[in-house]
This record gives sequence, C-alpha cells and structure tokens, in this order.
Amino acid sequence: MKTTSVKEEKQALGPTNKRFNILYSKKAAPYIFVSPFIISFLVLFLYPFISAVNMSFQRVLPGQVEYVGMANYQRVFNPTFYTALQNTTVYVILTVIILTVLPMIFAIFLNHRLMKFTNLFRASIFIPALTSVIVAGTIFRIIFGDSDNAFANQVLQLFGLNPVDWRYNSWSAMFLMVFLASWRWIGVNVLYFLAALQNVSKDVYEAADIDGANTWQKFKNVTFPAIRPIVIFLTTITTINGFRMFEESFVFFETSSPGNIALSVVGYIYVEGIQRNDMGFGAAVGVVLLIVIFIVSVIQLFATGAFKKGDS
Repeated sequence: MKTTSVKEEKQALGPTNKRFNILYSKKAAPYIFVSPFIISFLVLFLYPFISAVNMSFQRVLPGQVEYVGMANYQRVFNPTFYTALQNTTVYVILTVIILTVLPMIFAIFLNHRLMKFTNLFRASIFIPALTSVIVAGTIFRIIFGDSDNAFANQVLQLFGLNPVDWRYNSWSAMFLMVFLASWRWIGVNVLYFLAALQNVSKDVYEAADIDGANTWQKFKNVTFPAIRPIVIFLTTITTINGFRMFEESFVFFETSSPGNIALSVVGYIYVEGIQRNDMGFGAAVGVVLLIVIFIVSVIQLFATGAFKKGDS
C-alpha cells in the first residue's frame, strides 16, 4: 500500500491550501489572536475618545455643528462642577477604604483552616455582584424610605434614635451610595484576596510559628506582602470606578438631588450632555474627568510603589 507524506498531501491540494497557510504561520498567528482586542480597542475606545475630544471643541445643536475653541472648557470650572467633583471624591475615598479593608479581613477569615462552610460563604458574598443595580437600588429605596415606617427607620427607633430622611441629607445620601456599591462589590474583592492568599505556602506560616511570630507579625511579614499586588490593583480599579460612578446616584435620585448633594461628575455629564442637549459641553467635562482619573491613578500607583523596580 502506497503511503504519502504530509508534503505530498499539501502539494496535491494545490493552490487552495495555500490560502489557509497564513492561519498556521508562526508570524501571523500572534496577530490573529490579538486582533479581537485590537479591533475592540479601536472601535470601542480609541474612536469614541477621539470623537469626544473633537466634540469638546464644538457646539453641537440639532442639525448644526460649529467649532467654538476653548469655550466649553472655560465653562467647565463652575460651582456645580466643583460640587460634583467634591461628591465624587468623597465617594471614591470611602469606597476605596471599605472595598479594600473589609474584603481583606473577610478573605483572611475565610482562608483560615478552622473556618467551616467556606464554599457556602464564598458563593453567598458573590451573589450581590450578579444582581442588577436597578433592582438592588429599588430595594434599597424601599428599605431606606422617607417615611417613619420604612425598615431602616424602624430599626433606628428600636434603639431610641430619630427617623432619618435618608435622601435629603448630605451624609445619608452619601451613605446610601457607598453602602450600595460596597454591598455589590465586596464579594468580588474577597475572591481576589482569597486567590492571592491561597497561593501562599503554608510552610512559610509554619516557619513563622517556629520563629515565635505573633498574629500581627505574620500578617505584616507574610500575609500582606503576598496580597500587596492585589491591594494595589483593587485600590486603582476602585478609584477609577468611583470617579465613573453614575448608577448608584441615579437609582436613588435619578437626575436631581436636593442641593446637588448626590451629584456625581458622570451624572453632571448626563444632565448637561443628554438632558440639556449640550453635547459639546458634556464632552468637555468628560475629557476633564479623564484627565483627573489619569492623574489620580498615576499618583496612586507611585504612592503604593507599583512602579518601583524589584517589587512584586
């Protein structure tokens, strides 16, 4: 029986097979694999970014577009923008602290060898991340209602405290937004920390016990260095998401809040760009917000030592 080699089979297929050789080329394969990311980056990020920057120098009206230079940027720095930026900054600080410290503590407890039903707890704390923010916000609005019979106010009255108008005070409005965000994302961050903790060898902890290290010393010298990259990652991501916050404010206050106590920068972009149909000004605010996020992120990465050589 006559056998044929692979080379002979390719030659037998003729020119048709040559068209598909590029798919198996070592030079072309990397570009083919990364092409979905490159295409999505160009279409979903780079093109909208260039369009937004271009639009920020325009006055966009129905059927009329004209360049106005820096006029939109000159209007950005107004009292309403400063209020929105202040609210957003406070929100960012609170969420970064809560969504870093609490998940770290929970992960350490869940990773302890004496902890039981760990899989049940992991699944339970992850469920809020799968919940729609609109559905969760509606439930939160019922719990923290304005009437004295709302669940949260009834709990306060049990402890002898006065009912609270949750959506009409600056501190309580911020509490609602931070609480909703923390409830949604704390489980995801716990899983990040758990993944890092489970990569730490138990031999290191046993060596620390032999050396007589106490709980704090083991956390400082063993646990924290292992989860430090996750801390840097989560603080950076939480900061970026905090400045981009919109849903948490919208579900409680829609597009307006008393005295702008819950107005975020993205909410301000929505009001000016969509509701008032001033797309050029909204784009200018968006570009300024992008610059703020970039500067804060770089400062944060330098402060946490993420750019230091030799750090893991």
